[in-house]
Amino acid sequence: MNKSIADRLTRLSVRLEELNQLLSSEKITADLDKYRKLTRERAEIVPVVELYQAYQQTELDIKTAREMIADPQMRDFAETEIVAGKEKLQKTEAELIKQLLPKDPNDERNIFLEIRAGTGGDESALFAGNLFRMYTRYAERQRWQVEIISQSPSDVGGYKEIIARIIGYGAYSRLKFESGAHRVQRVPATETQGRVHTSTCTVAVIPEVDEITGVELNPADLRIDTFRASGAGGQHINKTDSAVRITHLPTGIVVECQEGRSQHKNKAQAMSVLAARILDKQMREQQAEQAATRKSLVGSGERSERIRTYNFPQGRVTDHRINLTLYKMDQIMDGDIDELCSALMAEHQAEQLASMMEK
Repeated sequence: MNKSIADRLTRLSVRLEELNQLLSSEKITADLDKYRKLTRERAEIVPVVELYQAYQQTELDIKTAREMIADPQMRDFAETEIVAGKEKLQKTEAELIKQLLPKDPNDERNIFLEIRAGTGGDESALFAGNLFRMYTRYAERQRWQVEIISQSPSDVGGYKEIIARIIGYGAYSRLKFESGAHRVQRVPATETQGRVHTSTCTVAVIPEVDEITGVELNPADLRIDTFRASGAGGQHINKTDSAVRITHLPTGIVVECQEGRSQHKNKAQAMSVLAARILDKQMREQQAEQAATRKSLVGSGERSERIRTYNFPQGRVTDHRINLTLYKMDQIMDGDIDELCSALMAEHQAEQLASMMEK
């Protein structure tokens, strides 16, 4: 086992003993906040320490078996025990490393999914519609809910921009690597000579903030405008100023919401999106600083980064970050993106492990 990992496990074992002593004190419940904090910490450490103790016991069993080899009558048994012990050590070490990998505090959160047409004109807007359907179908497979926050339809179909909220446990953990530029190569319906065109869309996946208080929003920093919603929506939605636009003056972030009939509901939804975008901006700035010393293999999430190509004539989808190509275009566009998501998560864990080994 890597020495740095062994040292971390030893420190966790010592910390567990400290926590056991603190929690056994008669006075610990006098401060309930501290008691809950220590209890949560202990609950996180116990499985790791128990696994480490099992690893250490297996090492002792192997050592004992090696000592038995000198006895001719016990040699076969000892050799069998050594082989089994080494296999168990490998499995236990792999599980320990998995337990020690840093956990993203946002993994369990709902998300805001933002898709915007890029280069390619009408074809880009059509592809934005394809991507939105892909993610919606994936959400349905996961039994997640999808709520449209705002949309700007294209005249030919698809969207110039669409923002949706996806509600489901672990939504961010599965979709967080989708942020970036998605490129499509195909023959547009309007192309008379059969030439392949290249267009792009940008996707942003932002974790939802639990409470607006999670981000400091000074009312003096906000400009709130109301206006009539555009597009189809019936007499009510087009005759009242129910749509809301909020501008965060310090960052220049602008959020619009016009899907609801109620101005109050639209404002609350827009504030939630604004808080998530501000937090996402802060996170990306922090990640950019970290990337200056070590570049992440799969997930800077920068919007200018071309992350994936959808080549319709060849029926292939290629993720450029991990050099993965799948020849299952129809299934992927119908929301079957589990293989892509899992491969990206595995690569991210491998990068985390490499970083952990260097420390």
